[in-house]
Amino acid sequence: MQLRAFGRTGMQLSVLGFGCGAVGGLMVRGDAAEQERTIAWAIAAGVNYFDTAVLYGNGQSERNLGRVLQKLKPANVAVGTKVRLLPSEFSRIADAVAMSLEGSLARLRLDRVDIFHLHNPITETGGGLALSVQQVLGEVVPAFERLRQHGKTRFLGITAVGDTATLHQVIDSRAFDSAQVVYNVLNPSAAEELPTNYPAQDYGRLFDHAKAAGVGVVGIRVLAGGALSGSAERHPIAGPAPEPIGSAMSYDADVDRARRLIPLVKEGIVTSLTEAATRFALSHPAMCTILVGIATRQQFEDALAAVQKGPLPRAALDRLSALRQAFSGEPR
Repeated sequence: MQLRAFGRTGMQLSVLGFGCGAVGGLMVRGDAAEQERTIAWAIAAGVNYFDTAVLYGNGQSERNLGRVLQKLKPANVAVGTKVRLLPSEFSRIADAVAMSLEGSLARLRLDRVDIFHLHNPITETGGGLALSVQQVLGEVVPAFERLRQHGKTRFLGITAVGDTATLHQVIDSRAFDSAQVVYNVLNPSAAEELPTNYPAQDYGRLFDHAKAAGVGVVGIRVLAGGALSGSAERHPIAGPAPEPIGSAMSYDADVDRARRLIPLVKEGIVTSLTEAATRFALSHPAMCTILVGIATRQQFEDALAAVQKGPLPRAALDRLSALRQAFSGEPR
């Protein structure tokens, strides 16, 4: 398994991480023995980053990951979790952040995590579940730093969703060490300019900001919540079709556009759309580790097989770009 430097942290993370989210569902609703077998197999294959959150199954993902890791006792694996603040907690951010991490550590059976991510959207003025840039830099960052000083986390991170300009500002501040960034074949704007009138959020080459600030990048929504399988069918333990992030306004629209990339398979460039999506995410040097939601061990084995083939070659990236041009001008 290839390892890549994770920003300025000094960590070397496997290019394929282990996503423990609710969308795939294995670590939330899966069989306990299958969870253990899959994690043991992933570790043996060289995976060394495990990503979870209290939001995933109301703590169930953290409990299951903690149980398995305590039993396996692997050496040199990194664990990241997240806090999602509710609007009712915005008046007491420091206490809510500390309480959330203490709960996560108890469920994970750990004394500290390697990365603690803010899971709220970030916008200029806030509103709803979103935090304002002032709240993030003025209140969340000091609260996170205190937890780091107390040995509860090694590094600080954000899930980079919200307003593009605000995300740039937060990353440019260098207050965070990690950013979980939406990046997939339907929306490559974290790395490159989008075509005119392209139906997706423009993240404005966010990778450039992360690189300049020494922020490590975790790739999320690599399969667009499963839409990049090209099928609307979902595994019995997978979560319901998720709300898209950064791409179309509906899951069905993402599935439709994914199916329009089938020429990559028919022309023999890749064996499946999921292979194309997985290898695409690794093709940019700013990407450190990618997360793929899974319901079964076979899905993880498929992701690993794709990763082992390496990034897509230039000709494949050019073909993909040409196919995407047809999306321009369509409603998001």
